[in-house]
Amino acid sequence: MDWQAWRAQMPVTRHWVFLDHAAVAPISALAQRALTSYAADVAEHGGVHVARWEEEIERVRRLVARLLNADPLDVAFVKNTSEGIGIVAEGLDWHAGDNVVIAEEEYPANVYPWMNLAHRGVEVRRVASRGNRLHIDDLAAALDRRTRLVSLSFVEFASGFRNDIDRIGSLCRERGILFFVDAIQGLGVLPLDVRASPVDFLAADGHKWLLGPEGAGIFWIRRELVERLHPVGIGWNSVVGSRDFCRIDFTLKPHAGRWESGTLNVGGISALGASIELLLSVGLKAIEQRVLYLTDLLCESAARAGLQIWSSRQPGDRSGIVSLVVPGVNPRAVVRACRGQGIAINHRAGRIRVSPHGYNQEDEIEYLVATLRRHVTAVAASPEMR
Repeated sequence: MDWQAWRAQMPVTRHWVFLDHAAVAPISALAQRALTSYAADVAEHGGVHVARWEEEIERVRRLVARLLNADPLDVAFVKNTSEGIGIVAEGLDWHAGDNVVIAEEEYPANVYPWMNLAHRGVEVRRVASRGNRLHIDDLAAALDRRTRLVSLSFVEFASGFRNDIDRIGSLCRERGILFFVDAIQGLGVLPLDVRASPVDFLAADGHKWLLGPEGAGIFWIRRELVERLHPVGIGWNSVVGSRDFCRIDFTLKPHAGRWESGTLNVGGISALGASIELLLSVGLKAIEQRVLYLTDLLCESAARAGLQIWSSRQPGDRSGIVSLVVPGVNPRAVVRACRGQGIAINHRAGRIRVSPHGYNQEDEIEYLVATLRRHVTAVAASPEMR
């Protein structure tokens, strides 16, 4: 692959060694142009070209479908991952005594919507990891005849542990349990095929590994489950014939489109589509191999520098997130020191979190490790930084 050609499409590289894609990632130059093009069109023409932008939305929907190997009709655009989770959490016909199983270390977006069901008598069961891994046996032990749904991240945000979506989905399918995947920390760098994997629902925002802007995300639902969800957030665009504004006919769209209740974030979706097109042109398998190569390089270099690798690096567990431990050192101080040297990394759960993408380079990894080694020593020597 010509990784430099992709790198040339990332303006952030002119200013930063950017290794924080698990937070808010930079958008691509193609996404930037899509945003400015939309802004210019609306500024100069208002809604005159609305048909053009409607077609752009459908073009991006087809790109998302390619990314997931899905039918475009099963894809809805949402504001963020939380909205997608909420569609399912608020839409299922829960009964008192039902339970939802999630991971103890989940990001709050995949916790609070399920906790919000307590008034309906729904229990949330949180399965703890053993160190840096969530064991499928522990997950299975939490399931019973009242488990309605399992909701897990594709990749856990703090540890970088990659859940085995196929095995967990198969376990759920065998027991008649629905399976929701919060895909935000994997989609764009790790392939996910919803036709092949036993997933029932999926949501992801575009502002991380998909290199899109905030406020433009995706929700996918298996078609046969559409009618099992009570439709929430319904609006004028939820119905068949939604463009006939003078006719009231409450016939909901028979697919994911019913959850696109009103006017969409056209500029954001167009920009997201531009970055997805870039990723598809490179190829998800190639990106996965590149990112795993870079994270392996990071782990090897960090270990030589005396840093502890927290993330599981077992086959099948690896992702684009590497969590590092520096005993006795405040990770916030390390992150601040790195920012001062032009390196963007982050911290989660008391550890340093590094998350490179495919356009990053080997010398950036080595520069990060050298900087960590230097500043960890300096920070450790400052009591107020501990």
